[in-house]
Amino acid sequence: MTDAAVEVVEPGLATTIQDRGRSGAYNVGIPPSGALDQSSAILANLLVGNPAGAAVLEAPYMGPKLAFRGTGAVAVTGGRAKVLINGEERDQWESLEVADGDVLSFGFIEAGARLYIAVAGGFDVPEILGSRSTYTLGALGGFGGRALAKGDVVPVGEATPFVARRIADADRPVLSREVELRIVLGLYDYRLSESGLSTLLDTPWQLTPVADRTGFRYAGAQLDFVPRTQPFGAGSDPSNIVDAGYPIGSIQVPSGSEPIILHRDAVSGGGYAMVGTVISTDMDIVGQSAPATVTTLTTVTLDEAVQARRDRAARLAALAESLA
Repeated sequence: MTDAAVEVVEPGLATTIQDRGRSGAYNVGIPPSGALDQSSAILANLLVGNPAGAAVLEAPYMGPKLAFRGTGAVAVTGGRAKVLINGEERDQWESLEVADGDVLSFGFIEAGARLYIAVAGGFDVPEILGSRSTYTLGALGGFGGRALAKGDVVPVGEATPFVARRIADADRPVLSREVELRIVLGLYDYRLSESGLSTLLDTPWQLTPVADRTGFRYAGAQLDFVPRTQPFGAGSDPSNIVDAGYPIGSIQVPSGSEPIILHRDAVSGGGYAMVGTVISTDMDIVGQSAPATVTTLTTVTLDEAVQARRDRAARLAALAESLA
């Protein structure tokens, strides 16, 4: 879109600008942010001819209503919802040409939890620490460091000419209310008793309504910890440790109940034991989990986790080549 912008007519629930996230500042407490479902964000960009890391909109549960200023292209990926341009239903997972004054709107999300909206040229907000992603808790990045609001006008970068592109059904994510997440145990799984570890892996956990960009909380069982005298500097909760850094995807179990999977806006460290970490490839599945999603955990080795990451990168590279 040349000299173009997108006006927010209705903002949705908590629509933010995200990209692949910022790196290099986690050690000073600034999380990476970025799209919770990285694959869907990347594919949305590829559909409209953008680089994979261009800025997109992430819309949880209910999409925004947007008016286009200028001509260009848009694509919607991620969760499943009715997509409308000027009231006419259109398809997800393909590039859609838009004209000046066209209005994009959505129905409620029917499967999954987050929509990703890319426009040709990308959303042209300033880069902060190398990323356009919004970190709302720190009022950093995106559009003024916050979720979009009614009346915002978001500038759009220089676009390439429109090309019709489509992601085949087989290459789209499976959106299910029953999912399996692969985890690598540690660093503190030894704090769980043998029965506690078995319960962690055997329980069908259900996602609670407490699920946002910081973390996803699950309910289902009580985990037992190995009794011990807490070391100096740790709290009294059996899951407390002396403070340590938290990787994205780490699983904490405060008081042995309601495990929490930390996501891309989580704090970088604290005093809860990390009994395992969801592998990076499966964090997209977490990001598309809606409340009440039944989730089981299965262990893999670090080598298997790295191979899964290679496999996903190869799939995305093949799709990028096919869409070029």
